[in-house]
Amino acid sequence: MDNRLLEMLVCPLCKGPLELKRLDAAQELICYADRLAFPVRDGIPLMLENEARAINPETETRSTRPAQP
Repeated sequence: MDNRLLEMLVCPLCKGPLELKRLDAAQELICYADRLAFPVRDGIPLMLENEARAINPETETRSTRPAQP
């Protein structure tokens, strides 16, 4: 996924930041505030609440990427 696109995308529910997570061949955009993971299929993020899966923030770890100002 293009880094410029990733910087522009926000959570459709809370408008908060998203983090790209790569899981083997799959990719997801994680919103830790809403505890949701939005799938990325064929390079296209599916930013619909009914497409997202719930995550457990205790088992999903954040990257060490610094927060955007």
